[in-house]
Amino acid sequence: MIKSSKDESVDKEDNVSSSKEDNDNPKNSETIEEKLKISEEKLLRSLVDSENQRRRFEKEIKEAFDFGGFNFAREMLTLLDNLQRAKKSIQEDEVLKKSKEFEKFLKNIDIIEKDLISTFEKNKIIKINCLNKKFDPNFHQAMLEVEDSEVEAGTIVQEIQAGFMFGDRLLRPSFVGISKKKVNKNNENN
Repeated sequence: MIKSSKDESVDKEDNVSSSKEDNDNPKNSETIEEKLKISEEKLLRSLVDSENQRRRFEKEIKEAFDFGGFNFAREMLTLLDNLQRAKKSIQEDEVLKKSKEFEKFLKNIDIIEKDLISTFEKNKIIKINCLNKKFDPNFHQAMLEVEDSEVEAGTIVQEIQAGFMFGDRLLRPSFVGISKKKVNKNNENN
């Protein structure tokens, strides 16, 4: 087989190009490795971001399920408050006390009140028990101070309006009266 000059030139070009590839190959492999590392880091970041977003969504869904009725529960407290005020008003009305149906009517209001409180408890709306406990601004709102030397200062001695928790969140603080030490008038004059 006789090679023409054209064939020889093609062979020379192939040899030159293959020798160039050999010379460039370490640089190309480094850049490919670097590109691979960068791509792996991007992929890992994307996976971490998607996992964080999934957890955040799960938390938001759980909170929406657990506390979705928060505003409704707050509004329902007004219903309970009004029912209790009406009961107290009826109990203090002298004309109604003389009525022969008074006790039946009062008993029916008690039943409604107990049912409402029971429904609250089934839905994680719990009354805050605060009488004779230390004042805590996270759960109580002081409305007045009462001088009392028999209990420690800062103790809740009167509940003006009951407070409630919705699960582990404060739905409404208890409006309370707290004790303060009596001030001796003899000490003030000196």
